[in-house]
Amino acid sequence: MKVLFIAPLPDPVTGQSLACRVFLDELEKQYEIDVININKTSLKSGVMGGALGRVREVLGFVWQAWRRARHCDLVYFTISESVAGNLKDLLIYAVCASRLSRMAIHLHGGAGMKALLRDHPLLAALNRFFWGRMGAVILLGERHLPLLEGLPQRWRERHAHLIPNFAQDYLFRDVAEIETKFAASGPLRLLYLSNLIPGKGHEELLGAYQSLSPAEQARIRLDFAGAFESEAARGEFLARAAGLPNVSYHGIVGGTAKAGLLGDAHVFCLPTYYPYEGQPISILEAYASGCAVITTDHSGIFDVFAPGECGLAVQPRSAESITAALRQCLADRQALLRQALHNRQLADERYRVATYNRRLLSVLSTLDAAA
Repeated sequence: MKVLFIAPLPDPVTGQSLACRVFLDELEKQYEIDVININKTSLKSGVMGGALGRVREVLGFVWQAWRRARHCDLVYFTISESVAGNLKDLLIYAVCASRLSRMAIHLHGGAGMKALLRDHPLLAALNRFFWGRMGAVILLGERHLPLLEGLPQRWRERHAHLIPNFAQDYLFRDVAEIETKFAASGPLRLLYLSNLIPGKGHEELLGAYQSLSPAEQARIRLDFAGAFESEAARGEFLARAAGLPNVSYHGIVGGTAKAGLLGDAHVFCLPTYYPYEGQPISILEAYASGCAVITTDHSGIFDVFAPGECGLAVQPRSAESITAALRQCLADRQALLRQALHNRQLADERYRVATYNRRLLSVLSTLDAAA
């Protein structure tokens, strides 16, 4: 049995598309795989994120899909949310028309697709036309099920699958380690670990910290890590943070450096309103590492986050809301410990790599049996 795997694989600079790489590694153990890597080098999304070279590249992807799908039994395809990306997806659906019933499409986002279907009726109709002929549509959680409105209920029951993301095993911390870090004296460690791009909330988080009194700032250490979309954006942000002794930027981190930052953090902060957000893996990684979480009710986040139990919810685009949350964290460290331990257990029960891979393989096995 041969699977055509169409997905963006991790970029060596940004580290994006980890979920695709994790599943591909597992898939290769059971199937013969043919890969089309549809990654792009820029962090910008949409039509303006590329140029003529990207157009030629996309047409190349479509040509490869047409040529190679005919020789594969199943197709696994990670789809896009931008208008330009969706046009590429629609072309791939069209050239793989004979394989749609043996194709599983996987949406790793959610908010962007919701906006696309709402704002572009023709694209919405075309997507639902093709989706209704798919063997499987994989979404991250219940909050994304409205994307399938307009498709028959019976089809949704048979072909829609909800599979949340995961945290890698090496990030899981022992309960004793989590209790020890919360018992230690010293500043409260806050961590932002994601791309530092518009909409992710890093600007508001820094603004919230700056609005604290000097005495409050001294009780918090704020760490940022991730990729900027440009050197200009990097320079502007670091200029804002200059002169704040308890604020550090660690660049792009992975492996032991990433595990160290997550393991040392008490609170993970991702106040995102990013238009292409889905269900951030970074939040689940923070759970595994024993962190309480500050985040927003955006896209599919509340499928995996319960305010009060997992941490604190803040308003999108609101530094004032984040400031209030930071003060609440300073006031009750024991509550943060309870949330961190809850999150660690939740990650162990629901968000392991093995669980994620097993669910995805089960979807492909269903298509395999029907082939």
